[in-house]
Amino acid sequence: MKFELSSNAKAILLLTAPLIAGRGKDESFVKPLSIGEYHRLACRLRELQCQPADLLAHGAGEIVSKCRGDLDSERLERLLGRGFLLALAVDHWQKRAIWVVSRADDDYPTVLKKRLGKDSPVLLYGCGDMEIAAARGALAIVGSRNVKEPLTEYARDVAALTAEAGRTVVSGAAQGIDRAAMNGALEAGGKVAGVLAGDLERATMNREHRNLLLEGRLVLLSSCDPRARFNVGHAMQRNKAIYALADAALVVNATANKGGTWAGAIEQLRKYQAVPVYVRSTDESSEGIEALQREGARPWPNPDTPQALKKILDAAPSEELVDPEQRMLTIEAQKESLTTKEDRQTESRTPKPCERIDGPKTEATVAKKLEVSKKQAKDWLVRIAEEKIRKLFKDADVCKTGKEISKEIQASVPIQRCLNGLVKEKFLDKIPGRPVKYRSGESNRSLFDPQN
Repeated sequence: MKFELSSNAKAILLLTAPLIAGRGKDESFVKPLSIGEYHRLACRLRELQCQPADLLAHGAGEIVSKCRGDLDSERLERLLGRGFLLALAVDHWQKRAIWVVSRADDDYPTVLKKRLGKDSPVLLYGCGDMEIAAARGALAIVGSRNVKEPLTEYARDVAALTAEAGRTVVSGAAQGIDRAAMNGALEAGGKVAGVLAGDLERATMNREHRNLLLEGRLVLLSSCDPRARFNVGHAMQRNKAIYALADAALVVNATANKGGTWAGAIEQLRKYQAVPVYVRSTDESSEGIEALQREGARPWPNPDTPQALKKILDAAPSEELVDPEQRMLTIEAQKESLTTKEDRQTESRTPKPCERIDGPKTEATVAKKLEVSKKQAKDWLVRIAEEKIRKLFKDADVCKTGKEISKEIQASVPIQRCLNGLVKEKFLDKIPGRPVKYRSGESNRSLFDPQN
């Protein structure tokens, strides 16, 4: 990719980038704008019908003064005055074939803006062919760092099949599953987009990477300064980009409620819902895999041919499906669009796999038809019952006993367990009427006293 820094990119770099390459020990260092601060400034510029580049034009002082209510104008002027440091940094990047695009540039990946909105990286640094990352039908393969060899081989095999299908593999370039997936795709002659959480410059200077970059088979991307080191904040930004650049994601393994792999998958399942998330479905499962399935992740279908893999990726939502309602569409079913925030939150909690089963949903039928453990089937049925109770009491102002609730929602699991879960999350406190403390086993006791 040819390095051509746009006027908008220059302004955004001056405002937000640390410019590590040229900063040195400059005592006059001024803190760059945070993501939140830049968002406020960008909103203000839009209100003024201006672009970031206008802050570098003649008469920009008037624009800066109009932004005074949002940010300190003196700080803005000092940041915009770092032209020499920017020139040093740009020269440093150019010598290493590192490019940078801003969210205001035409070259910026459209899919990032559409799927992440205001959470998309303000700046994107990279080395290699941007078209690799922009290609549709890509598969993200992610997992933990410290894993046993069978799992790395599994990731390598799936990535190789993806390469044979002519599709890009997107991953985080970390040790373990990420690196195994990238190597598997590259060894099979495929293309890879590696999204880094730091050390982009060091990665581009790696001899093995260099040859692949020159061959047009690898692109390395990062939302942080090329010399910035890894940290948790950078890792969270990386996770967002990995999912947004792909059209489906496969989580090979994850530790429940812990680590970046878990956090990235949960964020995609609960918040963005832009692409379908799959989990490994071969060999022995794990607590993390089962927990992700309870959140709505789907078992990986294990395609054995490139054509079968293409069908899975082609069935995934396209980059045009970006509205909040459209993001709820899954591979197997297109559900009725939801119109309110409350409905979207409720719907996102419902275990979607159970919806494919016709007739009575018992623990045994769910476990058999979905090929999951009875424990997982029971957890799903409890969550479905909880959602029905939420809807039942959405506008409740009457007393109901546990038996009455169980009969009305046709629960196939113990009603006490459902009610105990709702008590723990304080759902009952939000219902009209005065909640009465509920104790397990008191199924005949009224849950609510009428309001006085």
